[in-house]
Amino acid sequence: AVVSTQSTGENCRVVGDRFLAGYNYLRNKYDFVGDVRGKGLMMAMEFVESKETNNPLPMYYVNAILERAKDLGVLFGKGGLYINCLRIQPPMCTTVEDAEFTIQVMDKVFAELKEGILDVESFNPNK
Repeated sequence: AVVSTQSTGENCRVVGDRFLAGYNYLRNKYDFVGDVRGKGLMMAMEFVESKETNNPLPMYYVNAILERAKDLGVLFGKGGLYINCLRIQPPMCTTVEDAEFTIQVMDKVFAELKEGILDVESFNPNK
């Protein structure tokens, strides 16, 4: 089957807008989500200790977040100068339903981190 460039581009815009709206919701809900940025399906989410200090969240916290999200069915990359950012680059065939699922998983993982349920210490290299 041939996929038209126009429909693929439109899908990237629509789905990317849904992702960014959900990520901005998470940024407003959790103090450790410092920034959300992107265009289309190329996005990033930056983690900080708190919005007040804006200090990068330690990398082992990010590793714990990534592993828990993976366990729940969502894969991300990581990057940034302090390795405190999620690189979010889903394929162009991603749907709005995929975006909704991803946002729900992230909300669950972030709630577990906030409530102290997420085991970040097992990822601490200094322990």
